[in-house]
Amino acid sequence: MKGKVVNYRGGQRTQKANQMIIAPEKSSNKEDAGKLLGKKIEWTTPSGKKITGEVTRVHGRKGYVVARFEKGLPGQAISTEVDIET
Repeated sequence: MKGKVVNYRGGQRTQKANQMIIAPEKSSNKEDAGKLLGKKIEWTTPSGKKITGEVTRVHGRKGYVVARFEKGLPGQAISTEVDIET
């Protein structure tokens, strides 16, 4: 399954570089997003290196999820695709 990186997770004055908000392509509500908890996520850099993470929780009611990556993703990752294991 594919997903799109929406933004960093953060507050009004902070952002967490190792946590990203992901919009899965086949998730449109909170219940669909709940089924993805614990799934592995992989983002590929332009040079071909893979950075892996895991879905940790649901974000809001639109079906978005929060993924925690082993190291922070760069800003160029925003609005790019990620692979979610099914």
